[in-house]
Amino acid sequence: MTRYRQQLAGVSYEFHGLVDLMAKATPLRSGDELAGCAAHSDAERAAAQWALAEVPLATFRTEALVPYETDEVTRLIFDTHDTAAFAPIAHLTVGGLRDHLLAAAAADDHAERLGALGPGLKPEMVAAVSKIMRNQDLIAVSAALTVTSGFRTTIGLPGRLATRLQPNHPVDDPHGVAAAVLDGLLLGCGDAVVGINPAGDSPARAAELLSLLDEIRQRFDIPVQSCVLTHVTTTLDLIGRGTPVDLVFQSVAGTERANSAFGVDMALLREGNEAGRALRRGTVGNNVMYLETGQGSALSSGAHLGTDGRPVDQQTLEARAYAVARELDPLLVNTVVGFIGPEYLYDGKQIIRAGLEDQFCGKLLGLPMGVDVCYTNHAEADQDDMDTLLSLLVLAGTAFVITVPGADDIMLGYQSLSFHDALYARAVGKLRPAPEFERWLQNQGLADDTGRVLDIDLSASPLRAIA
Repeated sequence: MTRYRQQLAGVSYEFHGLVDLMAKATPLRSGDELAGCAAHSDAERAAAQWALAEVPLATFRTEALVPYETDEVTRLIFDTHDTAAFAPIAHLTVGGLRDHLLAAAAADDHAERLGALGPGLKPEMVAAVSKIMRNQDLIAVSAALTVTSGFRTTIGLPGRLATRLQPNHPVDDPHGVAAAVLDGLLLGCGDAVVGINPAGDSPARAAELLSLLDEIRQRFDIPVQSCVLTHVTTTLDLIGRGTPVDLVFQSVAGTERANSAFGVDMALLREGNEAGRALRRGTVGNNVMYLETGQGSALSSGAHLGTDGRPVDQQTLEARAYAVARELDPLLVNTVVGFIGPEYLYDGKQIIRAGLEDQFCGKLLGLPMGVDVCYTNHAEADQDDMDTLLSLLVLAGTAFVITVPGADDIMLGYQSLSFHDALYARAVGKLRPAPEFERWLQNQGLADDTGRVLDIDLSASPLRAIA
């Protein structure tokens, strides 16, 4: 185990291996304090960041933060690393990578230069460089990246912001779900996915909800994809029964044990991906996976330990989850950034920082990355913090955000964004919906030729039948 040392203001700091160094270099968050791996002071954190900046990127090619022998996510990361794509930056340190990324982001051909880097970067490299970047650095690089995917709409195009319409209902009442879908459509939401978190785990109810959404889509010829966010095994069963399944959903994490706590492994995830693709229900693409992540998920299941039994910081483990996602070539990936609670991200400042980190890491690793801009009611955060994060994500070029009626998810019991918040984001960012969905909005008289949502007389619109 390599020991890293750094002197700062006459004090010598020592870090016991790469796991410890990465954790101590992480900007403050409550989850790392809970795990016992956070820096004990701002000075120690600064010393760790200084030492981390001088670590060669090549170190991450030989040193695993979570043991290779016992973790299939580590094996995936090491066995699929594109050494040819890594070669042009193999001589860099972590600090050198930061400089390289910022220079590339400022170049005229920034999208091509940054896009070519992704396959050569391991998640731990990306996590490491994010720890020594300011918020504006994360935004600058994220904004310069373009990552697209497609099913019935195209996600991630420059100048576009898609939305997940989340019509959750406390008892999965179809009438309540339909009313929320209508509300969202009238406000221009749903082009990323119309996705329901079911209140129960009944396959029959999931099938009912999927059939409802598919009936609405077909009846009004809406270019959207639908999803009921149930376990991948349930979705596989529904596919076998002939249920109209568009996207295959699953929560994923950055260690084998954490994924096991979700009831999945890589073989099962690949099976779900293949089953969804075999249906070929998409029109502009065949990306079928919808994956959710969130900092702290591994810690919450006690699956966060790395080499020598030391806790790996939650942001590094989150970046490792993106390796799982990248393997599946998904349509959508989003971090549910403040959902797990203040035990992991204590306040608005920590939530904002984590959202920008996740956006940067996911996008740099080649994912169509979105964010659920959210918080729980017992966190030290409020809607002003969410407004700030949403505004920063608009600058960072996020692919999509999640929207719920009134910004209050009454089934999951947390605060997210409203449909109106998406209108704000598109207006100030001069952004438009996904092109296929925008054309539908215009044909329905719901949007003008710039994509701006219009008022309509609902009593005279056939869409009223949705409710």
